[in-house]
Amino acid sequence: MANKKGRRRRFGAVRQYRSGRWTASYLGPDGERIRAEETFETKKDAEVWLSQVEADLSRGDWRAPDAGAVNFGTYAEKWVEERELAVRTEDLYRHLLRLHILPAFGALDLDEITAPRVREWRAERLRTTKAKTTVAKSYRLLKGILETAVDDDLISRNPCRIKGAGKESAAERRIATVAQVDALADAIGIRWRLMVYLGAYGPMRPEELAGLRRRDVDLDRMVIRVRVAEPERTNGKRAPGETKSGAGVRAVVLPAFLHKEVRQHLAWFAEKGPDGLVFIGEKGAPFRRTSFGRKWRRARTAAGLPDDFRFYDLRHTGHTLSTRSGATLKDTMVRAGQSSEKAALIYQHSDEERQRDVAAGLDDMVRAERAKNHTGDHPHHSEMTADG
Repeated sequence: MANKKGRRRRFGAVRQYRSGRWTASYLGPDGERIRAEETFETKKDAEVWLSQVEADLSRGDWRAPDAGAVNFGTYAEKWVEERELAVRTEDLYRHLLRLHILPAFGALDLDEITAPRVREWRAERLRTTKAKTTVAKSYRLLKGILETAVDDDLISRNPCRIKGAGKESAAERRIATVAQVDALADAIGIRWRLMVYLGAYGPMRPEELAGLRRRDVDLDRMVIRVRVAEPERTNGKRAPGETKSGAGVRAVVLPAFLHKEVRQHLAWFAEKGPDGLVFIGEKGAPFRRTSFGRKWRRARTAAGLPDDFRFYDLRHTGHTLSTRSGATLKDTMVRAGQSSEKAALIYQHSDEERQRDVAAGLDDMVRAERAKNHTGDHPHHSEMTADG
């Protein structure tokens, strides 16, 4: 359209309606004409709008007006599917989406999710659930999905802008005493007592214990080879796979006092054959988190431990006792199958000979603690029967 001096605008065009209001339009990068979604009171207002669009194009900030008209629920589902997530992580994300995120945002388009809406949603979740950790996880997931939408040029800015909203306050980890670990093992029952001891003195993760096979246990050398992890999904099925990190594949040297425990468990409860599972339920199936959880809670109460003491806290107990017996940070990280980029740069391999020193120190410490409590070598061991 020509201006007052007869020259055409270099970018876009403005036109006046019969009503007296003005409209503006321009050719998009694909050659299609794009019209402003609003009308303007004056010609100058329309031209200012065009100048802003032109500036966005020159900076690379331009976004098609309908780019954000993508359903969030559909986009979130695709976001989860496109990532190579560990099965437990995928289950967690879908759980958070289903219960906390999609009820609020599932029907909205991406560009309809605004910062005020996010603030209101978070406040409502905190008020309704009282679960700060779960809300923090949900917020981080929502923010991650919308950050990808920014990268995909579907929205111009992430509406998740609440400082600290995704941070979880780490609760102080509990540590059990040697006597409490023994009490847990006694209370949980003869079939599962070795799992308690390996959780504490391995220290091994539940999903690693679920994946143990007979061939992974070298009784003569008191070494367990951790090769795989089999986490339990929300549907109750096990998902065989790799360990949590590359460092998870390792040889765990056990303290000598566990020799009788391991030998008796293999003789009485493990499946037969090299590929037989070390831990199976009373009916011969892989153990389930729900059924083991009931036994764990009863044993925890019987041992006098607080209700928030988790199986994973046995690992922290093992870390602490190993350190007290002389293990270095490097030794405890290797033993527990932990890794981080920072640690990989700092620490070198802790070989099996060094791990034997750590196991020996742990063995001495446990025996000394038991002696202090007048339990000797825990006399229940020699009295155990397969019927117990």
